Amino acid sequence: MTATDLDRPRTGASGGDATATCVFAVLRTGGRQAPALTPGHAGGGAVGLLPLPGGDLQAVVQEVPAADFTQEALRRRLGDPLELERCARAHHAVITAAAAGGAVVPLPLATFFTASGRAAAALADRRDRILDALDWVEGRAEWAVKVHVVQQAPAPPAADGKDPAAAPGRPGAGAAYLARVRGRERDRQARHEALLRVAGSVHAAAAAHAVAAVRRTPHGTAITGKDRPQVLNAAFLVDDSRAADLVAAVRDLGGAHAGLDVHVEVSGPWVPYSFTSLGEEP
Repeated sequence: MTATDLDRPRTGASGGDATATCVFAVLRTGGRQAPALTPGHAGGGAVGLLPLPGGDLQAVVQEVPAADFTQEALRRRLGDPLELERCARAHHAVITAAAAGGAVVPLPLATFFTASGRAAAALADRRDRILDALDWVEGRAEWAVKVHVVQQAPAPPAADGKDPAAAPGRPGAGAAYLARVRGRERDRQARHEALLRVAGSVHAAAAAHAVAAVRRTPHGTAITGKDRPQVLNAAFLVDDSRAADLVAAVRDLGGAHAGLDVHVEVSGPWVPYSFTSLGEEP
């Protein structure tokens, strides 16, 4: 999630009674209740539903202290990893609870308005996009598929740490060195191509059971660990009736591939964050 929003409270908003309206998601009207047992952001009021103009949509909202959610306050809070995680977890918990009753369009983290009326008006301007997004994800969920490769330990060096064939003055030492360099490059290229084939085969297997897919840049080893590089990081929008087929298909592809030890991770169902973007402009 990002700190992008539709509108923010005015910088410098303050006062013990001043509030801002946080919007978590939009859903259709019709018997839906406010998410239960989800406190939302700390210090805010109860999570509730805000009817939108037109009568067919409502937003999941919370009134929060305006002074805690000005642009400057948000920059500080979201720049702190622990505070960012706390806010993201609260945001996700409310959206997940709302989605338990049917399709929702989740809004980005840190979507705040200076008043509920401004929230309703801004969302009403996006009514057609919201309805299209709800139609698109109805009866579907997001599934994440990640592929990691377990690195093999490098071959141990010679006992003295030297390669006899590369000893200075030894006949053919230069040619042997160049051959080894070329061999290492060929091995590196072959491994890279094998990784691309593995990622492609897993993606294709998942996509065969999905209606849409998003392929993201794999996480770096700072997140995955040096011995578990990630070669696929993708999300799929899947009909609920086909989710079990997707899970079975991609899990079958774990194991040995061209000398690579491949681990496939499948998780879901998730709220379809990756497939409901409303864009930045009304």
